[in-house]
Amino acid sequence: MSEATVPVASTSSASTSSATAAPTATVTRRPRLDARALVPALVTLILLGGHATMGILESPWQTGLAIGCAVAAELILSRVLLGRWPNAVSSYITGISVGILIRSPFFWPYALTSLSSITSKYAIRFRGRHLFNPSNFGVATTLFLAPQSAASLGVQWGNALWAMIPIWAIGFFVIGRLKRLHVSLTYVVSFVVLAGVRSMMTGHAFVAELSPLTGPMYQLFVLFMITDPVTTVRSRNGRMLVVVLVALVEHFLRLGGQVHAPYYALFLVGPTALMIERGLLRRSR
Repeated sequence: MSEATVPVASTSSASTSSATAAPTATVTRRPRLDARALVPALVTLILLGGHATMGILESPWQTGLAIGCAVAAELILSRVLLGRWPNAVSSYITGISVGILIRSPFFWPYALTSLSSITSKYAIRFRGRHLFNPSNFGVATTLFLAPQSAASLGVQWGNALWAMIPIWAIGFFVIGRLKRLHVSLTYVVSFVVLAGVRSMMTGHAFVAELSPLTGPMYQLFVLFMITDPVTTVRSRNGRMLVVVLVALVEHFLRLGGQVHAPYYALFLVGPTALMIERGLLRRSR
């Protein structure tokens, strides 16, 4: 890493002649690591690691299509509607998430999910900001509207703990630097507790109820979807309350046999919380 030098002028004493130049000193500052730059790397690690160990991708070509459609849609919509070129990092994360989470023998669900994900950022807004996490919106709507053509990545593609530990270590480091670690941890604790409740209610083994948490799909959900700074409420306690509610809604959806419970739970709870918060903030002004 290169170091930046910042000149610092020292003060002159009263007896020093005004013609004498003030001595200078330098203070070295090391550039701080921007955690936001690590997020795309972490998503790529999940994709490569998950596919190498568990074969989570239907096809690299379909994942590439999802990424390409997401980036292209972001560039076009931002330029046309906002008059500026966007940072492509967000759309890359959306596209790669879609490529991992959607399972289909067809190509069109990948393109459609990416396009609807990015379009939701510009079409569904409240008080000047979008409401839905883009990839969650796209995946949830595709699974709901086209269940015969698309499915979601699930635990049947593996939930080996050894494969998830490196992802957790790097992911929690990155999320911690982004000051969203409390969101992920609150959700994980809530899921574990509610898995125990479901085990007692249904008679299923606790490990069976807990196992989805170690699957590749949940790594994206826990590390990116529920922690998205743009689509989470402002206060720390508010964010923790929201993810507890997400886990609770997911709990009841799971009891009802809904296999896409986490996507639908966040789809219902997240935007509702944002609308309530933004409405309250406007009233208080």
